[in-house]
Amino acid sequence: MELDERIITRAIVDTYLKKFREHIELDAAIVGAGPSGLVASYFLARAGKKVAIFDRHLSVGGGMWGGGMMFNEIVVQQEGKEILDMFDIRTEEYEKGYFTADAIESVTTICSQACRAGAKVFNCITVEDVTAREGSVNGLVINWSPVDNAGLMVDPLVIMAKCIVDATGHETEVLKVISRKTDLKLNTETGTVMGEQSLWADRAEKLTIENTREICPNVFVSGMAANAAYGAPRMGPIFGGMLISGRKVAELILKKPG
Repeated sequence: MELDERIITRAIVDTYLKKFREHIELDAAIVGAGPSGLVASYFLARAGKKVAIFDRHLSVGGGMWGGGMMFNEIVVQQEGKEILDMFDIRTEEYEKGYFTADAIESVTTICSQACRAGAKVFNCITVEDVTAREGSVNGLVINWSPVDNAGLMVDPLVIMAKCIVDATGHETEVLKVISRKTDLKLNTETGTVMGEQSLWADRAEKLTIENTREICPNVFVSGMAANAAYGAPRMGPIFGGMLISGRKVAELILKKPG
């Protein structure tokens, strides 16, 4: 069979545009394809919700991809190991209560299972704004990341969603846009993003889960973004809290009326 470059191009364009059209209206739009965002998408898709993840990078995985200082191993505690076990990701006990896992296996396995459950990942996409109506956020304003990086004046498009998850990590990109460009207040002490504190693994791991919640109408926060929003410490390359946070935010969305 002789390959025709025109057919190859049409196949990519037609298939991608079909996928994009089918995800202009969502049950849940997750911004950030790090560990909490990927885990959240898996549980939401498995429950039958239409869910998509938007990430500004070419690759998925967030901070988990590089492990600690590009040593591509991660550490989880017992509770985090239970999440990895659900995805059949191999772990090894280093000391009592401390388990290691290969960062690449962890990211690729969770992402693969999320996609197989029905979640869609749209990479190289930046969320530059939101749409807010009647006291709540109901959509994301998106553009290609290279457009944003180059500072080009290209108008964006809009994705509508019943629920939005800011899983963008340290940057809290969605929450900062909400604070800057709408009259909505976040349910933090200041009503805005408070900013993360210095590294304290034990406290940060607990607070990651505690701070995972609906932070303003229809907008949820998970993972490191939850700690950055509420002024809690960062945790470094231990990822159990991130994984549990992803499951928790999915559960909160599934319990939300309507």
